[in-house]
Amino acid sequence: MDGFFDGFRLQRLPAGDVTLRARIRGEGPPLLLLHGNPQTHAMWHRVAPALARRFTVVAPDLRGYGGSDKPPVSPGGAHYTKRAMAADMLALMRGLGFPRFAIAAHDRGARVA
Repeated sequence: MDGFFDGFRLQRLPAGDVTLRARIRGEGPPLLLLHGNPQTHAMWHRVAPALARRFTVVAPDLRGYGGSDKPPVSPGGAHYTKRAMAADMLALMRGLGFPRFAIAAHDRGARVA
């Protein structure tokens, strides 16, 4: 999959109480790409390079998916709510210095957005 993400940095970054795997590339306004279920950030491999020509693309794996942390299941599923995942994304983007950003999302990622 790395060949599709040439020039992207693959990182594990803190986001609140979890660490998320993300690919980042580009210069320009920040754009967060959120995948669906049962995918990972890799679903964006065809469009992310083109978007990175105009945006700073941040493509993470949501908590519980791919290379991101997988917290234990808690009563009521609190660790895996869309609200918890949205808080992760805010923490991730703020940690990267982006207090405001655009989002493109699919499926579960759209609900997180």
